Amino acid sequence: MGGAAPRPTAYLPSDWTDATLVGRIQTKAGPTPVVVRSGRLYDVSEAAPTVSELLNAWPRPAEGRDLGSVEDFDFAAQPLLAPVDLQCVKAAGVTFAVSAVERVIEERARGDAAKAEAIRAALRDRVGADIRSVSPGTEEAARLKAALIADGLWSQYLEVAIGPDAEIFTKAPVLSAVGHGAQVGIRSDSAWNNPEPEVVLVVNRAGGAVGATLGNDVNLRDFEGRSALLLGKAKDNNASCALGPFIRTFDDRFSMEDVRSARVDLTIEGADGYRLEGHSSMDQISRDPLELVRQAMSEHQYPDGFALFLGTLFAPTQDRDTAGQGFTHKVGDVVRVSSPRLGVLENEVTTSKAAPPWSFGVGDLMRNLAGRGLLMAQIGTQWPAQ
Repeated sequence: MGGAAPRPTAYLPSDWTDATLVGRIQTKAGPTPVVVRSGRLYDVSEAAPTVSELLNAWPRPAEGRDLGSVEDFDFAAQPLLAPVDLQCVKAAGVTFAVSAVERVIEERARGDAAKAEAIRAALRDRVGADIRSVSPGTEEAARLKAALIADGLWSQYLEVAIGPDAEIFTKAPVLSAVGHGAQVGIRSDSAWNNPEPEVVLVVNRAGGAVGATLGNDVNLRDFEGRSALLLGKAKDNNASCALGPFIRTFDDRFSMEDVRSARVDLTIEGADGYRLEGHSSMDQISRDPLELVRQAMSEHQYPDGFALFLGTLFAPTQDRDTAGQGFTHKVGDVVRVSSPRLGVLENEVTTSKAAPPWSFGVGDLMRNLAGRGLLMAQIGTQWPAQ
């Protein structure tokens, strides 16, 4: 992503002057939480040294130092980091059941549209409903599961697509996610991989969704395809999780309904001249975002809050080099995930080995904040005794 750095308005939400945004920047002193209000950027680190603490107290206002207009701020000198810090990064998979069922049908039909419709119609007759409208965990979903098994079409992916339990997994360790403008990594030994453009909910310690951001859940299709037990290797690698540019907090101008109706666009531009475009529509999601939050917290607590990738409808099938071989990344690809109300998340692809190593952990952050005198005011006031 060479050339002159774009102005911040190029990657902010389209209505950024009306948005309240939360993020992190890398200053000379260290990682610093910031808030954008009415188009101005505020350093709130003295009131809330971490984004986790800021959002656990949200919407209680945090006093901050005015850094000026966000559109004039030099993010090249003080770059954006992933907008979460102590939050665990979770992800929900196969959340667009229609897409999962349709892919199984199309695979069985081997590209024959008429045969695919015949399979679809037969299933519809036995299930008693249009499979496009079946909700996960319902009696209709159970009948569809039985029909798919009878036809030899069942898979572990359909179990989480239409069964009662969502797939929820840990995407990345605390503090390992990268932000807008950083490189994203794919394993150097992967030959089939892709981006996954998603909306990401940010949830506080009480389980309340306080805002949303964009995410790229970098995925290795060859590793996961070999075995579901390789999901960890497919999903969690150096620089394989990108978030940003900011968290847009919920208010009277932006709500969960905007998340439910969001369209997420994706473009990939390669150094070889290759270009791919796609999108994912959140109104096609099978489980409501708040149901996914509920399942993530049903028997687990997150005292620092968590970020939750909501899944994607997008699956790249466009050939890149050889007919029939589909898409896979090349080093140098520029991936752009965008949605009008959330902004633009842009990253360049490299390998996980070549990406800057993740070297700043929780202990490093605590030592940094202590050295800056940002923890003393919090002890005994914000953090309850255990």
